[in-house]
Amino acid sequence: MGKNGKYILLAVLFGLLVLIRVFENELFYDPYLLFFQNDYLYIDNPRREVFKLMVFTGIRYGLNSLISVAIIFVIFKDKSIVKFSMMIYILAFIILILIYLYFVVNPKQEEYYMFFNVRRFLIQPIILLLLLPAFYYNKLKN
Repeated sequence: MGKNGKYILLAVLFGLLVLIRVFENELFYDPYLLFFQNDYLYIDNPRREVFKLMVFTGIRYGLNSLISVAIIFVIFKDKSIVKFSMMIYILAFIILILIYLYFVVNPKQEEYYMFFNVRRFLIQPIILLLLLPAFYYNKLKN
């Protein structure tokens, strides 16, 4: 793949991440979208269907993860980096979804800030923002 093709593919992949964010209300069930946009420290936890919320959060995380791993592959073209990234995404999902489930089932107002941040790691491609500079730095050192 040429340099121009690589940039076009990266633009498409980053565009897909943006589209997931833009159409999050239409694509995913998440009563916490509106909850955390408001002054959530002073309002009650929203009504939610726990199973449905967990499924849609998992789907969103999976889509973001697949696109993120594709971005990492296009940039580095190294199968070992892709495998390592996939392991990080799987391990992070297991840990984060368990913590997220705890916060969903046991909502406490004093824990909303921590809940907000755990949720952010699940629904946004923040791990990609951590992995790209780490892999780039590792590549420079080798």
